[in-house]
Amino acid sequence: MSRSISRRTFLKTSAAAAAAGLAHAAPVQAAPRSFDISIAAWSFHRSIGTGEGKIPMLDLPKIARQDFDIGGVELVNRMMASTDKAYVDEFAKNCADNNVKPLLIMVDGEGNIGSKDESQREDAVTRHMKLVDIAADLGCHSIRMNWAGAAQNVTESPEKLKAFIDVSVAPFRKLCDYGDKKNINIILENHGGASSHPAAMEKLMAEVDHPRFGTLPDFGNFPRKDNGEYALDIYDAIDRLMKFAKAVSAKCYDFDEATGLETKLDFERLIKICVDKHKYSGFIGIEYEGDRMSEFDGVKAAKKLLDKLKKG
Repeated sequence: MSRSISRRTFLKTSAAAAAAGLAHAAPVQAAPRSFDISIAAWSFHRSIGTGEGKIPMLDLPKIARQDFDIGGVELVNRMMASTDKAYVDEFAKNCADNNVKPLLIMVDGEGNIGSKDESQREDAVTRHMKLVDIAADLGCHSIRMNWAGAAQNVTESPEKLKAFIDVSVAPFRKLCDYGDKKNINIILENHGGASSHPAAMEKLMAEVDHPRFGTLPDFGNFPRKDNGEYALDIYDAIDRLMKFAKAVSAKCYDFDEATGLETKLDFERLIKICVDKHKYSGFIGIEYEGDRMSEFDGVKAAKKLLDKLKKG
């Protein structure tokens, strides 16, 4: 009997051996995710401020780098001791000294850009322009503002929602045009009212239709029922807001000590939506809002979880 092996037999044998080898090979390591991590000043809203015993906002860059090795910060206008040039310059210097980027300013309490009153809308635009100037001086990429001025429950009436959108478009465009001159984006967080309803935000984004206009999807700020449960599918909501995202806010409340997971939100699912599906590669800002852990421990736990999710 001949010991020679036909070419066909050899190829079949080789293919079978290769398949067997693959079956016993180690699983393929997931590719690392390319996003950065920042801290929102609101994570320290009990610690940072202007009162006695408070940590000054000027120390935020040092805290970000030295306590957490984080390279980006997001300011809150109401937590700043001043908006004078000297204060802004000192904050910028502290960022540079600690190799930290100032990314955006979260702006609250600066008027109702969707008011029925034209003078109120104009006042809101003017007041936000000043924050655009400060953001530009700091080297930020955006200001986050609120879609304020609507009647309560405006999303329950299609007619009222349309009217609210209609009066909001022109002032938003005016502010975006101003931001264009300063290289600053105008972004909206789901932060209550109509902004926490993705369908309303989608309509607004389509009507304003400006490259400087976008969203800051926040993992937690969605309407809730009386029992505390979310009134909508928050994962679908984040997915819809991510179509316009120029920043992302990783709202968090508490962490399991054994697993390190956020106890109220599925962070892995949220990161898959933001990064894997929508290819977001900017900063994801930790915004700790819990009360069981200290603010510093909460941020530390959030950073540890995001670092783990970065690895894929």
